[in-house]
Amino acid sequence: MHIVVCIKQVPDSAQIRVHPVTNTIMRQGVPTIINPYDLFALEEALRLKDRLGATVTALCMGPPTASESLRKALTFGADRAVLLTDRYFAGSDTLATSYALSMALTKIGEEFGTPEIVFTGKQTIDGDTAQVGPGIASRLKLNQLTYISKIVATDLEAGRITVERRAETGTQVLATRLPVLITMLEATNEMRRGTIAQALEAARAEIITWNASDVGIEDLTRCGLRGSPTIVKKVFAPTARSEAAEMIAAEGTMDAKARAVIDAIFARAPGVEDDLTAQALHHYV
Repeated sequence: MHIVVCIKQVPDSAQIRVHPVTNTIMRQGVPTIINPYDLFALEEALRLKDRLGATVTALCMGPPTASESLRKALTFGADRAVLLTDRYFAGSDTLATSYALSMALTKIGEEFGTPEIVFTGKQTIDGDTAQVGPGIASRLKLNQLTYISKIVATDLEAGRITVERRAETGTQVLATRLPVLITMLEATNEMRRGTIAQALEAARAEIITWNASDVGIEDLTRCGLRGSPTIVKKVFAPTARSEAAEMIAAEGTMDAKARAVIDAIFARAPGVEDDLTAQALHHYV
């Protein structure tokens, strides 16, 4: 079984700065980390590796420095690391990114075997669009399972996977055929610690590095800024709320206290009660 985990190196959100002219995130001089949501995807892949003997490939598109994040993935237990890097990828939005990654995944399939599962995090902390995973699935015509909270079962002989998906109305249990792309939710598992042996092996490991030509991209207008129709008009921090938190005093049982809190919320925002009632009626009709 072959699993590919797409990870992204992102700026540490605690030290992000916004360019005053272009309104884009300034990455120079800002420490980088593996996108936190991608760690849940990586851990889930490694758990499948432990149970099923799978091979895990970590894939990252980014500048040459993104190799640091890939080595971290190797430290955790990934078997192979692939870096997709080229100056033509600079400025890619989700459309251009999903195109480049889908081409890299096709190349990985040719070189190392078609992956049965492609994992991504549900979104990235620097973009927050949650579009790249579904975009890859659409381009590669993979079944897609998004916002997954648990892998229930994987039947390789039948080529099926069963998962739990978090939805607004509760938890859905879904099953589909492999190959599949899965986007993992946060707080679904806890990232393991790599061993010293794994860290030493990761430090010596070769990071497979491909450029646009290596993965078969011939039309460079589909990459980078030229292939990105998204236009960022403005990036800004939300204005801090000035009002203080409201304390709700309630006595009695836990149910009575909960009812008091709910009544206070509905009193301040009566539309919320109407919306929830309408959703409940729609769900049970």
